[in-house]
Amino acid sequence: MRKEMIAMLLAGGQGSRLGVLTQDVAKPAVPFGGKYRIIDFPLSNCINSGIDTVGVLTQYQPLLLNSHIGIGIPWDLDRNNGGVTILPPYEQTGNSEWYTGTANAIYQNIKYIDSYNPEYVLILSGDHIYKMDYEVMLDFHKQNDADVTIATMPVPIEEASRFGIVIADDEKRIEDFEEKPKQPRSNLASMGIYIFTWSVLRDALVSMKCQKNCDFGKHIIPYCFKNEKRMFAYEFNGYWKDVGTLGSYWEANMELIDLIPEFNLYEEFWKIYTRTNAIEPQYLGPEANCEKCIIGEASEIFGAVINSVIGPNVKIGRGTVVRDSIIMQDTVIGDNCTIDHTIIAENCTIGENCTIGYGEPVENKLNASVYSFGLAVIGEKSVIPEKVRIGKNTAIAGVTTHEDYQDGALADGDVIIKAGEE
Repeated sequence: MRKEMIAMLLAGGQGSRLGVLTQDVAKPAVPFGGKYRIIDFPLSNCINSGIDTVGVLTQYQPLLLNSHIGIGIPWDLDRNNGGVTILPPYEQTGNSEWYTGTANAIYQNIKYIDSYNPEYVLILSGDHIYKMDYEVMLDFHKQNDADVTIATMPVPIEEASRFGIVIADDEKRIEDFEEKPKQPRSNLASMGIYIFTWSVLRDALVSMKCQKNCDFGKHIIPYCFKNEKRMFAYEFNGYWKDVGTLGSYWEANMELIDLIPEFNLYEEFWKIYTRTNAIEPQYLGPEANCEKCIIGEASEIFGAVINSVIGPNVKIGRGTVVRDSIIMQDTVIGDNCTIDHTIIAENCTIGENCTIGYGEPVENKLNASVYSFGLAVIGEKSVIPEKVRIGKNTAIAGVTTHEDYQDGALADGDVIIKAGEE
């Protein structure tokens, strides 16, 4: 059963900064790039890197995520020895609690890791978009006889205070680590990807087991530094995007359809795998106009789609124009609609003659830090009646009727949250 390295994929976060998109869905299960879900990227990185044992730690709204992963067939992780294992919180003798921090989640699964007796453990986040060969990072770890290797990448110095910041010497040995410093001394940011020698990580987890909300960046990394472990920074220079906000999520999707995309989904040598259904091909009607877009299988397009990402089995009616938007799978949009800078989640219905995403980007009344970026956001299974106008920095969740809209409109910065109502 012994494995040289196994991966522990942290996929239990709520993703509250994605607003209504994660009201009933775990952030790693949010669709991305039309046919994919966010968690497909780290899972694909694992199998492409030769890692065949992955523990996926789930917590918040896990149903869709668990169903999507299944037994790991799309990623070749359906194995008798290893493969993918879903690891939710569970009741233990004398103790029952949720995962209270990233490191606490790993601590609660020490027995799972011990069962493979690995030499190294790779810690991953389930909500980043990137391609990385973890085997190259492991080689770096071995060459430096490291106890801890942190994947890092340069960021603009003015943004460095948002990240855990690494100060390293010319040999990439870490001299200091600061979690979200007000005055950063370096622009080398932690990506939240770590390789630990398992004996070192196990000792740190056990020693810090009583630490409330035990976290890698705040507690485990400083503990290892304090105890003079050999810590190194592995510098990554490829594409990496934390799609933790509506703005970054929208931007990352739009980057997929650039003439020369910064992040390429079509490379043969590093494929991204996902669970797919056997469904019919897409159909473009006689008056359809599609310019610089991704359109998923089984979609039926009768209007215009410009600079947008369309998921599988989406219906777009005649005379409708969709521009600079993300429309997720199984959504139906009626005739003669105008949709701009909008994110529409799965299984939504948009009535005819609607205008969505037009107006002025005024501050949102519910949560200005979440619903910004000039976007209109419509949550899963929402219904929008015909002939309504929806402004910018708005959010809608649930089945709405004309009575929910003052004079047939949702003003810029306003919200309608009805999800969960009977």
